[in-house]
Amino acid sequence: MAESFNDFFEENTQWVSGNGTAPAAEPPRPPKSRREMRKRRKNHRRKHTVVAIVILLVVALIGAGCFFGYRRIAAIRAVNDYNDRVSQEYPGPGSGSVLFTIDQGEDSVSVGKRLVKEKIVKSAEAFASAVSANSATLYPGTFKLKRHMRSADVVAILSDQTKATGFLDVKSGERVSDVIKAAAKLSGIDESEFESVVDGGGEGILPDEANGKFEGWLEPGQYDVKSKKSASDILKMMVDRRIEKLDSLDAPTGSERERILIIASIAESEVNSQEYYGKVTRVILNRLDKDMTLGMDTTVAYGLGISASQLTNSQLADKSNPYNTRVNKGLPPTPISNPGDNALKAAIEPEDGDWLYFVTTDLDTGETKFTDNEAEFNKFVQEYKTNNKDAN
Repeated sequence: MAESFNDFFEENTQWVSGNGTAPAAEPPRPPKSRREMRKRRKNHRRKHTVVAIVILLVVALIGAGCFFGYRRIAAIRAVNDYNDRVSQEYPGPGSGSVLFTIDQGEDSVSVGKRLVKEKIVKSAEAFASAVSANSATLYPGTFKLKRHMRSADVVAILSDQTKATGFLDVKSGERVSDVIKAAAKLSGIDESEFESVVDGGGEGILPDEANGKFEGWLEPGQYDVKSKKSASDILKMMVDRRIEKLDSLDAPTGSERERILIIASIAESEVNSQEYYGKVTRVILNRLDKDMTLGMDTTVAYGLGISASQLTNSQLADKSNPYNTRVNKGLPPTPISNPGDNALKAAIEPEDGDWLYFVTTDLDTGETKFTDNEAEFNKFVQEYKTNNKDAN
């Protein structure tokens, strides 16, 4: 046993020199033959292939882990988002009855906060998200809602204009008489109170250049008349907005502003398309420059309180009507309607042209033709009669 141990010790023991440094490792032995070289290269390639496969497997495992991990996180987030939305919503459909009013120009954030305050919806953020998700437009007006409703159900109602009540809609081209009738009916204020303010000259409401006449000075748009306590407050609200509009359009001030309103109101009443307003205002100016009568049936009808389709030949010849521009030269005493933005802009900056006449040749399409030649004008008149036999 001892002899075997000595033999093992002698075969496996390395002696070191006196400086204590181990002998340097021997370099790899060169291959003894080409066959051995090929074998070594083959083994080397096999090792590289194995390493590459291992790396690809590791990368694939990591990628798969990331993919499924991301899907798992996304699913968790979706569940959390859903739970958040649910927690921000009443279950609906709601109970009781609440009248809720949206003001002109109010945004969804403001509306949402007031809905929460009234306990109609649970979260202003959830309501705003519902508005955005449905690309909804919130209309001004008073709506009938319930308490504890779902945001989507509230949006469906507030974006349906037919469900809005309480807001007066003043349209371009309407007369003051039409506006005060609608305002009285909607507000519950007696029509006689409106008539008293209008007939009284509108002191403290109208600007000096209006000369005490409301026609033309009521701005088209929507108004919350139920929130006002008197006819004066309602009319002042409309006049103030008209003045703001004229200022924003850089309309001239003083008597020239009233003149602009008169011209714009005639254009608004004569044609029904934006493309014609600028030409009509130019016709008016050209005829004034040539000391011609304007010859507008709409002004005659306004002076009589009727529509142009109701005019008779005797009425068209009646010089006692100060609004009869068929026989009286110059502009009528006041505007004949409340013109909208397009007509106002056309009156402020009319188109260039030498037109003196125009005829709406087709009442269905509104097609209107312009000329500076009386003979051509007569042809347009015949075309009108042919196209609109039922109207004659």
